[in-house]
Amino acid sequence: MVMQEKRPGESIDAVLKKFKRKMKTEGILQELKKREFYEKPSDEKKRRAKAAKRRTVQQQRNEDN
Repeated sequence: MVMQEKRPGESIDAVLKKFKRKMKTEGILQELKKREFYEKPSDEKKRRAKAAKRRTVQQQRNEDN
């Protein structure tokens, strides 16, 4: 569970910004979106393969430049 304590004199906006940053770095929102709907194992395998291919192409582009 992500927690962000408010320090004396700190604005709510600053605390909220820190909280959102922590949520993003820990990947909680991504995990929630991923678990929102059931994904068949075959679809998950296809998605992961597509992501791996995208990563390798991106790495090759970066090496060429």
